[in-house]
Amino acid sequence: MIKILSLYKTQTMRALEFKSKIKDNQIQVPDGIQSQLVTNQEIRVIVLLDDPETNDDLIFRQSAKKRFFKGYADSDSIFDDY
Repeated sequence: MIKILSLYKTQTMRALEFKSKIKDNQIQVPDGIQSQLVTNQEIRVIVLLDDPETNDDLIFRQSAKKRFFKGYADSDSIFDDY
């Protein structure tokens, strides 16, 4: 439950999270979520998109880290304190 404070009133909101795909410019809402919504109820929508650029960077960093440590041997530990 999230409380939003303003100068005039306090508004309580619930967050309902689900994954969906856009089809024919509409967001498909799962039945379990639909049953919690009331017709003509005002809602606030936030759309979060996967960022392929950030994902590619993350994959590159993870891959580089794996390759770096693959070449690390236990005998290299003598250099850890320098």
